[in-house]
Amino acid sequence: MPQPRGKIAGLDYGTVRIGVALGDLETNLAGPYETYTRRNTDRDAEYFRELATGERLQRFVVGLPVHLDGHESQKSREARQFGQWLGEITGLPIDYFDERFTSAEAESILLDANLTKKRRKARIDQMAAQIMLTAYLEAGAKSQESPQGLD
Repeated sequence: MPQPRGKIAGLDYGTVRIGVALGDLETNLAGPYETYTRRNTDRDAEYFRELATGERLQRFVVGLPVHLDGHESQKSREARQFGQWLGEITGLPIDYFDERFTSAEAESILLDANLTKKRRKARIDQMAAQIMLTAYLEAGAKSQESPQGLD
């Protein structure tokens, strides 16, 4: 079976901000793209449609914030609802992937870079999206419909 090709976007879902990272299915590399500040349903839809067409995306990967035992949280359910909406408005497939610890890892990296608190806040969501998307690519670019607990 041929390997999928093209770009994908990883999203660190939030009710106020969404971190966006872009990845390449051929090279398995991901990088931060931007932090999108949510506005309203119409403007959010316009942003994600333009992102999908402008970057020629093949799919979106939405991070699932799950508990350590692998059970989903209220935020996980919200992320799934967002993903369903995103698929409907863009027509692209949506994968879900465990995003546990991505924000903490991103914060640690940004602290090590000696960024000010303001600069860390501006970059943390897109860095968390990059970390999640990198893990997704390293796992073979496969959705995790039910993330597992950590042993």
